[in-house]
Amino acid sequence: MKKALMAATAGLFFVFAAGCSIQVDKAKNGKDKNVKIDTPLGGLHVRADDTSAADVGLPTYPGAHIAPDKDGDKSADVHLGFGEWQLRVKVVTYDTSDPQDQVVAFYQKAMSRYGDVIRCEGNQPVGTPTVTREGLTCSDDNSKAHVHVAENSSLSLKAGSRRHQHIFGIEKNSGAGTRFSLVELQLPAAVDTGSKESN
Repeated sequence: MKKALMAATAGLFFVFAAGCSIQVDKAKNGKDKNVKIDTPLGGLHVRADDTSAADVGLPTYPGAHIAPDKDGDKSADVHLGFGEWQLRVKVVTYDTSDPQDQVVAFYQKAMSRYGDVIRCEGNQPVGTPTVTREGLTCSDDNSKAHVHVAENSSLSLKAGSRRHQHIFGIEKNSGAGTRFSLVELQLPAAVDTGSKESN
């Protein structure tokens, strides 16, 4: 996700290179860890491997450990902004030896602090409610915003509004135990013009 967002926006920033500052911090293994690009029009900030469940606004499941994704990244915090247009995605992935149902029940309760919690399989709701009081549905993360934060999930929980979402997703084919991702997604105001806003 981090790489896709960077690739999609890099060209745009270089068009406005005048007055542009670029800072790249390397990890011990030589990989780009933090990237900061600022222009007179806006900026792109990416931090890798520095985000926890608390940063996403959720508790860490007891005994769970942060786990790297297929690219070796343990977490990401991506912030893209042009004036009032702001997009922010925070994501962190964990592993636990506990069964899926136990982990889902834990986060169903934890996410209720943000209001209604909906359960989704892909883009389809399972059970009730099927939409939060703030108007969030199972398909809102990838319909108009074009941000696919739960594409590798077989099951997810969502809470909040279309513009400010908290998402828990179970990774597909996780084998023994449970691998899950926690996401906080803040979308530009234009995404939520037709519904109530709750930030």
